[in-house]
Amino acid sequence: MTPLNIHSAHRLSKLFLLTPLFLAPLMAAAAPLEIEVVVDVPKQQNQVAFVPFAGDTVMSPIISNDLGKTELKVTSENLPQQPRSSSELAGTLPVWQSIGIPYLVVGSSSTNRGKVTTEYEVIEVKSGRILAGKQSLTAKDNKESMRYAGHVIADKVYELITGTPGDFSGRIAYIEEELSGKNKVSRLKIMDADGENARTLAEVKGSIFSPAWSPDGKRIAYSVQRDQSYQVIYVQNVDGGGATALTPFSGSNLSPSFSPDGSKILFSSSFEGSADIYEISASGGQPKRLTSWPSSEVQPSYAPDGQSFVFVSDRAGFNKPQIYRYEFGSGRTTKLSNSGYATSPQFNSDGSQIAFLNGSSAAIMNSNGAITANLGNTGIDEAPSFSPNGKRVVYASKQGGKGIITIKSLNGGETFGKSGQGTIRSPVWSASPK
Repeated sequence: MTPLNIHSAHRLSKLFLLTPLFLAPLMAAAAPLEIEVVVDVPKQQNQVAFVPFAGDTVMSPIISNDLGKTELKVTSENLPQQPRSSSELAGTLPVWQSIGIPYLVVGSSSTNRGKVTTEYEVIEVKSGRILAGKQSLTAKDNKESMRYAGHVIADKVYELITGTPGDFSGRIAYIEEELSGKNKVSRLKIMDADGENARTLAEVKGSIFSPAWSPDGKRIAYSVQRDQSYQVIYVQNVDGGGATALTPFSGSNLSPSFSPDGSKILFSSSFEGSADIYEISASGGQPKRLTSWPSSEVQPSYAPDGQSFVFVSDRAGFNKPQIYRYEFGSGRTTKLSNSGYATSPQFNSDGSQIAFLNGSSAAIMNSNGAITANLGNTGIDEAPSFSPNGKRVVYASKQGGKGIITIKSLNGGETFGKSGQGTIRSPVWSASPK
């Protein structure tokens, strides 16, 4: 008998061989009668069953919301029981297996002396196996720490299931602008990666440009222009302390980019004439000039390996900016982009893709310059920024007169937006603070 190809996750089947006694004489020389009995199990869209942690009301909604924004489909509804650990599944695992959800997340929290300890498990339902064993995290018993702990747990759960680190505990920096001309006010703000918990780091009467995170997520470099003065690049600690001027010299100093080890910063400046790319210690000092073409070179961004950087040049002609790569070892430059207008390049974490502005559309190309995704017109000519794991991007747009920060999944997860005051510009995603 030829075996049947049946997807066991969606249907169960059995074959029965029937040979009734009163038919035996007639069937002595006949082939056995085969009857297929099929029981259909509804196809389960949810991939993760999340049981809110016992003893917790703060972290569980954050974890569920974070995971639900990804390609994983998460549910906490209509579950057969509310276990707090794998040991409470004894004897009921077949019930969980019958509902067809591949993964189950359970846990509990306890408070002692101002600290909250959370233990949780990610269970592969089919086998009953606990992925990487029981996990534990301790946080201070306050809302800010608990919110961050929720994002960290979501990161770990996502990694245990997919093999890729999550991007929930990083933060997003952005610029918020109100009014215009001499009355213009700009604020540098940061928020959690779920669009919540926004706060202001700096506010100036004038303009703030191009924020950039340090690799450890603890510092931000950005450019400020007050009145009609030159743009000055500042470096500021995210969790306290004032901003320090990095470029106290003349010229338009813009587009800082931290090196992968955080020790240096690339930027563009016109203090020696036309705009060129310079490198300077992150603590200040004398900058080193890296480009000296007669054209303008701006918007540098380090490659993740630190061996090269991408930048924008108009050497191809006025209003035809293109993206180039500069190699530190040889000083060689190579043109990457092939569109009519390409600016604002930024690598993803492994250097395989570059987010950029393609004409008036947010787009992504591979490291050889071939466009792999066109995310559409943002309305304010803004390029996207990758999340730490490269699975999502963030970009600014304008809808109905309101500034919007859009977080878009690149692999089937949810796309959502967060509105702000006035115009939103230049959102950029940090790695998790270390």
